Amino acid sequence: MPFVLLYLVVEIVALVALGSVIGLGWTLVVLLAGSLLGLWLARREGVRAAQAIAEAMNSRRVATAEVTDGLLVAAGGVLLFVPGLVTDLAGLLLVLPPTRSLVRRRLVGAAERRAPGLRTARIRADGPIVDGTVVDGPDVRPDTGRPDTGRPDRSPPVIEGSIVDPPDRKAG
Repeated sequence: MPFVLLYLVVEIVALVALGSVIGLGWTLVVLLAGSLLGLWLARREGVRAAQAIAEAMNSRRVATAEVTDGLLVAAGGVLLFVPGLVTDLAGLLLVLPPTRSLVRRRLVGAAERRAPGLRTARIRADGPIVDGTVVDGPDVRPDTGRPDTGRPDRSPPVIEGSIVDPPDRKAG
């Protein structure tokens, strides 16, 4: 409830301030034009985000940035749908690509600070794809994946399979 009250106060103060500077008629024009422009941008950027996600899936790579962009565009569209000057401005900022990339970097950074495993997952996602079969038996140690012989084995495990790289990736 306090958040809704704060939202109403901020929106009323912003509308009164803008109306006292440019007048009631122009304030209504600004609100209408901002909403229409924002909704058009949200639709355009939403389609671009969906195409980027599809392209990432077709090239078999993890679409973290594309999905985050899609979510930010959707949040911007919701903010543009909510009446008010401040929410329209916030929605426009989330829909525009330069400000959206800044917000995305901040969100990803905050998420990685809260859950450090996300950073290593993002790094590992860019590695080669190994097509193989995992064979698990009663005499295989779960921590190393090596046979349990009762003595420490210093040799690396042998994995049979083939590496499948996307065609656009260079072997290095």
